[in-house]
Amino acid sequence: MTGFSVPARFSGPADAANGGWISGMAASFLPQGGAIEVTLRRPTPLGTPLDVEVTGERARLLAGGETLVEAVVTGDDPVPPPFVSAEEAEKAEQAYPGLTDHPLPDCYVCGLREPGEGLRVWPGPTGRADIVASRWHAHPLLSEWADRVPAAHVWAALDCVTGWAHAEPGWLALLGRLTVRLHHAVVPGKDYVVVGRREGRERRKLHSSGAIYTTDGLLVGASRATWISMR
Repeated sequence: MTGFSVPARFSGPADAANGGWISGMAASFLPQGGAIEVTLRRPTPLGTPLDVEVTGERARLLAGGETLVEAVVTGDDPVPPPFVSAEEAEKAEQAYPGLTDHPLPDCYVCGLREPGEGLRVWPGPTGRADIVASRWHAHPLLSEWADRVPAAHVWAALDCVTGWAHAEPGWLALLGRLTVRLHHAVVPGKDYVVVGRREGRERRKLHSSGAIYTTDGLLVGASRATWISMR
């Protein structure tokens, strides 16, 4: 069936959808409550009509008959990185490398947009080995004043933090696969902590995990990601 097209607002690279956001959209066509694994086969162009194909516990987003994104229900839950306090996350955010050297400065999630125009998840080093963190204010405009932030935005917040866990000068990587389990809704107007952990590297593949916590430590969602280094 014909589904939707991605508005330019939800970009990662300038001409393509943010990987976490489009992963969350693909996942939204499947039964919720457990973990869902999404593989990005090709970049998803902005403003292009996409077809949605759902078969059992698998969903695909296609353009011109080509599969761009594939989502499948999985029983393999992501293991979250540990909780970071709001105070520690605030300090880490102030050292966010993207403030001065950002490979994709207009990214919907981690770019330098105004409040309400982007998620403004800005992960910086915590001082703990392999752990980055950021505060996240779930601005009401992100949900168009609904009572919860749409799952695609939450998936997006669980995406970029896993990339910045591998950040180094001159880095550029694109999301290849993202597995997410959401445990609770994100409430507009509230503050959260987003945490990423570098898990390892296999040649160009960068492995990491992510989590969203309430400021008092309740796990909202967890992710596991594989990124592909472009440099």
